Amino acid sequence: MKLRQTAGLAVPLVVVPILLAACSSSSSSSASGPTTGATSPSSASSSAAAGLKTGMKVFVIPKNLGNNYFTTADSANSGGAIAALQTLGETGTETSGTAATPASQIPAIQAAISKGANALIVSATDPTALCPTLNAAMKRGITVVTYDSDAPGCRDLFINQASTAQIGTSEVDVLAKELNDTGDIAIVSAAASATNQNAWIGYMKQELKKYPKMKLVATVYGNDDPTTSTQVTQGLLQRYPNLKGIISPTTVGIAAAAAVLDNAKYRGKIALTGLGTPNSLKKYVSDGTIKEFVLWKPNDLGYLAGYAAVLAASGKVNGTQGQTFTAGKLGSFTVGADKTVLLGPPFVFTAANISQFNF
Repeated sequence: MKLRQTAGLAVPLVVVPILLAACSSSSSSSASGPTTGATSPSSASSSAAAGLKTGMKVFVIPKNLGNNYFTTADSANSGGAIAALQTLGETGTETSGTAATPASQIPAIQAAISKGANALIVSATDPTALCPTLNAAMKRGITVVTYDSDAPGCRDLFINQASTAQIGTSEVDVLAKELNDTGDIAIVSAAASATNQNAWIGYMKQELKKYPKMKLVATVYGNDDPTTSTQVTQGLLQRYPNLKGIISPTTVGIAAAAAVLDNAKYRGKIALTGLGTPNSLKKYVSDGTIKEFVLWKPNDLGYLAGYAAVLAASGKVNGTQGQTFTAGKLGSFTVGADKTVLLGPPFVFTAANISQFNF
């Protein structure tokens, strides 16, 4: 989710509701919302009138199934990717594994290809390991769009939830404000190979140069698994008794870390921020364990990815920098460098606004 999510940051950003992600995959297949894109004749004819292909098979392949972030991003019920596909007269199916690993995700991609996919919408568990499979798909004329987490060498478009720089720097700025720019901090990340996590952390380290009295003492990996994330957070507290703050740029990690810190020993003494979803963190914001966290709106991310995949598969968007297109209810977008489309700025959730959101 997750943007240099920032509203109410030390450096204010434009406030646009948005959200983040975590991970996993295996060769099983499952539907998020309806798996077929039944649409009204008017919507199908509207797509045809716009010169878009209809009746295509589009597979949405998140890092893993059963993750609320991706369920929100993909589901027809939440207005995610499959909702966009249905609007455009396509058949949309969500499928993946149960672990956020290439070994788990690749079989799901291969199965989608064998089922006659016209387009794949993929949140990459690894920036390179998926490429042989995705490149093989592209050679067969299958459009590949990545979202949330990129595989730069093997896709037609990447739908980025927010500026990579903003996502990384905003989390540091939020924590610096809470710590008065001073103290030892640590990062609880997802998988060590996760493209988006590593990019965000890179910008976090750059932003920390603005705060010489804040020291990053450790980066640990919870692999977007609640149990592992809990264990590595507990390990940080034992190893660094003077720890003052934690950043967790993953929805699974920040929820696990919040549960560890949600007691009298740590609440109000160790600050926590990162990327999270409102529903999973409302309790911790209410009781003061978390003051602010950042994200974007995952259903809008998925919806944009769905729209872009259909446009690309129909030959209407080819990834040329500066090319513009409209994604239905979300409005107009411009293709940036390296065939990347940016959803928008990050958003900061606080006690003052969190009750307005339900995801």
